[in-house]
Amino acid sequence: MTGHSVFVIDDDEAVRDSLLTLLRGEGIVARGFVSGTDFFDRLPDAASACVITDVRMPDMDGAEVVRRLAEMKGHAWPVIVITGHGEVPLAVQMMKAGVVDFIEKPFDPQRLIETVRGCIGFLTDRQLQQERALQTEQRLTTLTQREHQVFDALIEGRSNKEIALDLNISPRTVEIFRAKVMTKMQADNLSSLVRMGLTRRH
Repeated sequence: MTGHSVFVIDDDEAVRDSLLTLLRGEGIVARGFVSGTDFFDRLPDAASACVITDVRMPDMDGAEVVRRLAEMKGHAWPVIVITGHGEVPLAVQMMKAGVVDFIEKPFDPQRLIETVRGCIGFLTDRQLQQERALQTEQRLTTLTQREHQVFDALIEGRSNKEIALDLNISPRTVEIFRAKVMTKMQADNLSSLVRMGLTRRH
């Protein structure tokens, strides 16, 4: 659960404090803001975070928070909306705009924690994918031009014979280049190498 923060935006001090207490009790790093304006005025510089916002707030409502956050961060930070019973239609519309989930008041603490954990899991998975993609790019810089050609052919599913014909070299030479590619890319097997290739394309 480390490495990701949760930011709570709610003008109701009692609700905000109860949320922060609940989250921190689960070992989650959490910080509160009294309004959307307060949040953007002191926008945290966290690389990875989840936002929980109330819908109805003075000055800037939850929908505006979601809109502005999407402008600034894309959809990099998952957003959970807390809503009253009469605000469900608006919450549904907000989900169409990118909100991960909405939770009705009075909220079930267990459901909120499970939703937050889901968001943090998503952030962790994406972070790992980014780290793997960076590792792949770094390893690719060690390949020669010919090794690059063999790498590209392998991740496209071509056989040694097909690669040999395409590059006008012998199958034995392809095997030598293939071994070098596997070593330099630190791939245990062909499926691992293919996954690296797919990572680059996402």
